[in-house]
Amino acid sequence: MLCISYQPDEKTCIQFFIKVAYFLLSALSLNVCVLAMAFAAYCYSQIVRFTCEPISESVCHCKLDTADPLSRTITYQSDCGFITNTFYLFLLIQFLLNFLAAAVGFAACFVMWKDRYQVFYVGTRMQSQATVGRSQPKV
Repeated sequence: MLCISYQPDEKTCIQFFIKVAYFLLSALSLNVCVLAMAFAAYCYSQIVRFTCEPISESVCHCKLDTADPLSRTITYQSDCGFITNTFYLFLLIQFLLNFLAAAVGFAACFVMWKDRYQVFYVGTRMQSQATVGRSQPKV
């Protein structure tokens, strides 16, 4: 039985560099999307704990902890309905879209890695490379 060796698909150096660039850019996009997901999740967890009260029609005053006078206080130049309802939805949509983009980047990296480095063998090599060229004695 013979071992099937991997034959690279790249015929030129440009094809090889394009594949390497594609893999590296996919890995970079995967990292950026995971960081964006973490940022959106952190912002969502902060906004969920806010207690907001309107100061005027276009200004909303949000506080992280109402009992603590030194807690973080944020003033938004928009109405409180936008902050407490619509902004949650925007962050959730951002999280889901970044998750989808991260899954696509991971799939691209996985396919490139599997195509390049996973080799399937149909059997074991019964003879050494030195004796491949010589004829085998008949038994």
